[in-house]
Amino acid sequence: MIVPETLSRIASAAAAFGELNDDALASLKQTWPDLRFTLCSDEDMPARLPPALRREGFNLYLINGSEHCLSLTDDPAQAIGVVLAYVDE
Repeated sequence: MIVPETLSRIASAAAAFGELNDDALASLKQTWPDLRFTLCSDEDMPARLPPALRREGFNLYLINGSEHCLSLTDDPAQAIGVVLAYVDE
């Protein structure tokens, strides 16, 4: 489960890096070792799924791990991680 406060803290930490890259991802993984993180372009995310949180320059989506394979979810109770999706201007 990822509560809104945690998601907001993740967004603030990600924004502090200025540019989302492998170093930012490694830092987030170190700060929240129980969560999964991945990085991609927002253009790679499905249009039908709104982000869990929007920030200038990136959006956050939730990862569900309740099935055999990882998938995206809009349910924070099912979330085990976060996709950081950078937005190209």
